[in-house]
Amino acid sequence: MNQLSHLDIHGNACMVDVTDKPMTYRIATAEAYVHMQPETLRMIHSGEHPKGDVFSVARLAGIQSAKQTHNLIPLCHSLLLTSVKLQLLSFGEQSVRIEATCKVMGSTGVEMEALTAVSVAALTIYDMCKSVDRSMTIERIRLLEKDGGASGRFVAC
Repeated sequence: MNQLSHLDIHGNACMVDVTDKPMTYRIATAEAYVHMQPETLRMIHSGEHPKGDVFSVARLAGIQSAKQTHNLIPLCHSLLLTSVKLQLLSFGEQSVRIEATCKVMGSTGVEMEALTAVSVAALTIYDMCKSVDRSMTIERIRLLEKDGGASGRFVAC
């Protein structure tokens, strides 16, 4: 098993030094699910939700949060993301599947940016819909795929 990269030889938290790592193309995709009452999802799709276009606001929140990941996660590097794409799709009668893909030409990966994007998009859906459905759950936040860098390709099972 690999050692934790964010610890120095004394066990103290530190930012990984990527100074000498080559700039390469990197991509990561993550997903999350928000489960809700069928009526809540119907309101979102019909445009009858009292707070407006839930999916558009959640998409923008996801994009914005990906760009701010380094401000949210203490040891994350700031990246010049070249692309952040979010898809929000109904999954059955009472779930929304959120997928985010982030890209960069850089010396460190974009997994945390993709995971942050789906997490904040899911939280935004919850925030906008909690007045009509407090039973919502956010589940299965995970990395689906990443490529680039020394660790190579990863695809979730």
